[in-house]
Amino acid sequence: MKKILLFVLMFITVQLNAQDKPMEIIQKNISEIKEKYAPDKRVAIFQIDLVEENNTFKLVGETTELHAKNELLKTLELANINFLDEIKLLPENELGNKTLGLIDVSVANLRGEPKHPAEMVTQALLGTPVRVLKEDDGFYLIQTPDKYIAWVDEDAIKTISKDEYDKWYSSDKVIFIKEFGFSFIEADKQSERISDLVIGNILVKIGEQEGFTKVKYPDGREAFVETSELKDFNEWLSYAYPTRKNIIKTAKLFIGNPYMWGGTSAKGLDCSGFTKTVYFLNGVLLDRDASQQVKKGIEVDTENNFDNVQKGDLLFFGVKSKDGLRKRITHVGIYIDNLEFIHEAGKVKYNSFDKNAQNFSKYRLKNFAGSRNIIDSIGKNGIELIKDNKFYNGELK
Repeated sequence: MKKILLFVLMFITVQLNAQDKPMEIIQKNISEIKEKYAPDKRVAIFQIDLVEENNTFKLVGETTELHAKNELLKTLELANINFLDEIKLLPENELGNKTLGLIDVSVANLRGEPKHPAEMVTQALLGTPVRVLKEDDGFYLIQTPDKYIAWVDEDAIKTISKDEYDKWYSSDKVIFIKEFGFSFIEADKQSERISDLVIGNILVKIGEQEGFTKVKYPDGREAFVETSELKDFNEWLSYAYPTRKNIIKTAKLFIGNPYMWGGTSAKGLDCSGFTKTVYFLNGVLLDRDASQQVKKGIEVDTENNFDNVQKGDLLFFGVKSKDGLRKRITHVGIYIDNLEFIHEAGKVKYNSFDKNAQNFSKYRLKNFAGSRNIIDSIGKNGIELIKDNKFYNGELK
């Protein structure tokens, strides 16, 4: 009897181990492929779970990465593992052909979850073309030109098809160049407002009338904006190119503007939103967060001093990581000259690394973590001009 019982226990153990092995293989492959194709969840989705049901393995979840999904399925097939594929590829089919969009308000607040109280993680400006991934209870999950993925309120976006995007791309457009302003129902500043505007907003141009330009919003609203507050968008794209002088000049436009977590507009800026906005207004599309920006451009040698840092270079700051071997990037600013820099910290302001300067910041000097040269990296090292970005150059699909 004891021998029979021992045999049964051994059989059960072998069966469990046999079942565990394919589970381990699948989980290992999911982790490896996620690390390969979607290591940063801010810009790529690969959320795959393994479910065992009636002795069958099911892969469930969603991803924006077709190649990642295909590689996972192929790898498991080659390993002779039987499974059911229930992975949803984004954009979801429920969207139909409306898988693109245009931001329809001066500044759209993008959130980490599809609900109004959720954390604001970034913003997008009027006229920004985006990719729409899925819908959830009045919110759309979208991807912006810098690849950032977040949720936007349905009232802040006009979803469109590829044909509608192509029509928008081929239309005459204008970009708003004042820090703040308004559009009006008539060619008269005393007439009723249509909406507010901020620097960087993009609108379709219809025509001109008595010092005003007639424009159209993504949702079809028409309005008038003073022509002096606009530039032709394509002309702006053609000459928008960063020089060290212009980066500093643009940065100084925002002196005193208040800090706002998640802000990337004149209405409110966080530290990386400030650097991103300054470079955007000079034709460059930077990544969203400081921890992303620090990986792009040319690393500047700051081992001993700041002699190699040039005007317009990005300065990074951080705190020691848990292993104590490196600094976790938490802040970014722009170098001006003579050890002075400009950054968004409470408000946009100047500070200095010079211990004798009135605006010396001991805290920032202590936490300085390096510098990156963006201006000499255009077209390489991860630095892209707006005019070359597929969201803006007509290649978005």
